[in-house]
Amino acid sequence: MKLLDTVAILEDMSEKHLVRGQVGVIVEVHPDEHFEIEFCNEEGETFAQAVFHKSALIPLHYSQVAA
Repeated sequence: MKLLDTVAILEDMSEKHLVRGQVGVIVEVHPDEHFEIEFCNEEGETFAQAVFHKSALIPLHYSQVAA
């Protein structure tokens, strides 16, 4: 995973009102395989930002990717 990749979270983060499956974008890459994810509404306004370990994320692909 890299900067600006689209991901979905695999765990709830109730203190940020985020639930499993919510989609966000990687906006910062931290050490030790942690990523800062920004979550926006349909108008493009940020409603949450949080750091997740890569094990709590799944990358989303919009085009064909080799398996």
